[in-house]
Amino acid sequence: MNTKVLFSTKANFLSGGFGSKNGNVLIGNNAFEFYNTRNPEDYIQIPWEEIERVRAQMFFKDKYIRGFFIDTKNSGSFNFVVKEAGKSLKIMRDFIGNEKIVRNKSIISIKNLFRK
Repeated sequence: MNTKVLFSTKANFLSGGFGSKNGNVLIGNNAFEFYNTRNPEDYIQIPWEEIERVRAQMFFKDKYIRGFFIDTKNSGSFNFVVKEAGKSLKIMRDFIGNEKIVRNKSIISIKNLFRK
């Protein structure tokens, strides 16, 4: 889909209960793309217009970004663990806008777990 790739990094696609797929994330001028390392024909292409929201997974008082969820309008949600997630989000912000990149709300907080 992309005619020009602006950024590429290693990533894992977590697909529910079936484990993860190792591959590369390509951020380009038309879409977000993920290609599986073992099988290049196994890929995910998400056009920028299709992305509803990107939820960043932040840890250690928002100092470390593990990866992100991409919520689409029609295809559901995709979970990626990205090596350079912070840099990826900064480049994605240019295409989808700052308002669509949000923090992922955790279900269980460690602070609440040990509270009396």
